[in-house]
Amino acid sequence: MTPAPRTTHLVPRVLIIAGSDSGAGAGIQGDLKTVMALGGYGTTAITALTAQNTRGVFGIHPVPEEFIRQQIRVVLEDIGTDAVKTGMLHSASVIEAVVSALAENTAPLVVDPVMVAKGGAPLLEAEAVAALKALLIPRASVLTPNLPEAELLLGRKIASGGDHPHDMLRAAEDLLALGSASVLLKGGHGEGEILRDVLATRHLPPVTFTSMRIDTPHTHGTGCTLASAIATGLAAGLPVMEATARARDYVRQAILNAPGIGHGHGPLGHGVKG
Repeated sequence: MTPAPRTTHLVPRVLIIAGSDSGAGAGIQGDLKTVMALGGYGTTAITALTAQNTRGVFGIHPVPEEFIRQQIRVVLEDIGTDAVKTGMLHSASVIEAVVSALAENTAPLVVDPVMVAKGGAPLLEAEAVAALKALLIPRASVLTPNLPEAELLLGRKIASGGDHPHDMLRAAEDLLALGSASVLLKGGHGEGEILRDVLATRHLPPVTFTSMRIDTPHTHGTGCTLASAIATGLAAGLPVMEATARARDYVRQAILNAPGIGHGHGPLGHGVKG
């Protein structure tokens, strides 16, 4: 059989370093669907296997650190990447392995600091928070915490209702001080009919994105999806503001087109086109 000819890559390449979701709404599975829907090509390094569905996480099986490094190495040596997105990195040793494997890679890095599953199951060991802050966040092009994750990173509560429009702005700027080039503080866990996300960057004033909340239980994987959508935009060469705006629009359409699967927090409709 004649091998296919080598060609210059024609699509944005995104390396996803995260856990597997057997329910396929979040994690590696949700990430790959997102990257494909937005016209990219996703590669993966799986950090853990999880037994989960729309009702919760029922088991976690860690992947050995050396095998995580090997997955990253062989992908970068052959396929390369235009952006990297990290998700579930459940321990300090896994974070150290990922940072080591990416040491010479200069592609934009989107860090989704996955700490707690939608159903409440912890996905990050307590001692790993220090490694996340010291080793990974300072390398990030974009950090994408939700409000509970931001509170853990900052060690304080963040008011998010309509009566406290400035607290999220202050929190986003405090998160920026942890070392990333930009921070998207997500307000999905906040209060009120208006959903607010705040994007803080190094050289511009913070920008607040607003939209009406959607009343639905089908929001499993929104954080993973948003971070991967941003990474795909960065991989395509979009500025962070434009990549974020496109990613938010895609997530909103994916929520509105959710298939209604499962008996808990159902997955998004990732097949919508961004």
